[in-house]
Amino acid sequence: MDEFLTLSQIDQLAEHIRSRISIRPSIGIILGSGLGSLADSVSQASVIPYQDLPSWPVSTIEGHQGRLVIGEFEGQDVLVMQGRAHYYEGYSISRIGLPVRVMQRLGIKTLFVTNAAGAINPAFSPGDLMLITDHLNLLGMAGLNPLRGPNLDQLGPRFPDMSRAYDPALCETARQVAREKNIQLREGVYVCLAGPSFETPADLRFLHAVGVDAVGMSTVPEVTVARHAGQRVMGISGISNKANLDGSTITTHQEVIEAGRVIVPKLITLIKGVLRRLPLEK
Repeated sequence: MDEFLTLSQIDQLAEHIRSRISIRPSIGIILGSGLGSLADSVSQASVIPYQDLPSWPVSTIEGHQGRLVIGEFEGQDVLVMQGRAHYYEGYSISRIGLPVRVMQRLGIKTLFVTNAAGAINPAFSPGDLMLITDHLNLLGMAGLNPLRGPNLDQLGPRFPDMSRAYDPALCETARQVAREKNIQLREGVYVCLAGPSFETPADLRFLHAVGVDAVGMSTVPEVTVARHAGQRVMGISGISNKANLDGSTITTHQEVIEAGRVIVPKLITLIKGVLRRLPLEK
């Protein structure tokens, strides 16, 4: 499979999806580990398994159902990714960005990204929501940037600005909703590591020292691709475990899944509240 995506490949997938739905989604939502049940709130849904989409990256990880759920959510026409693929599953970094590229060609202007993340900030507890205000792109610094290769000039510039990766207006709306709904909304910087191994205590102490609040294995490549094409982005991390800066605890994927059960109701309330405040894009 080719390392780099072409506009023709992206458009073929977009047309495949368009032929199976009766609406034109304007908002995309990507659901992370253990958070897929949010898609149950989508009404009049068309469901497309990732396996039905040629070259779409299929998740192999528990907690990622691997389906597109397309329908209505709080009056908005949405495309929900019920689970995502990760770089550590063996896909090229460009292919990790393919779903966001397809969303762009479907006309989606606003993207909500969610993930399960480990706490680095000692004040954070499992079950917390963290509004992502910025990210540290360690993968990109090491050369694994989904924009590597020929630039898709029709979608965005060769050198996109990332100074406002997470839309300030959407972030402020999320804060307002959290206050109104009495949801404790943490805020901070997210870092994406390649995985699949969890971090050593030394890794975590390093990340803490450079100002990171939560760590995971996703989201940053998707946001990079989104911003390349000018999509507005809001990001939320569901905190799945406490900071383990001293090596006193063992981190497991099962606790990530368990934490999702606590996180999802708050996440649904928050995203619903933000969607209600957005202009309807029919």
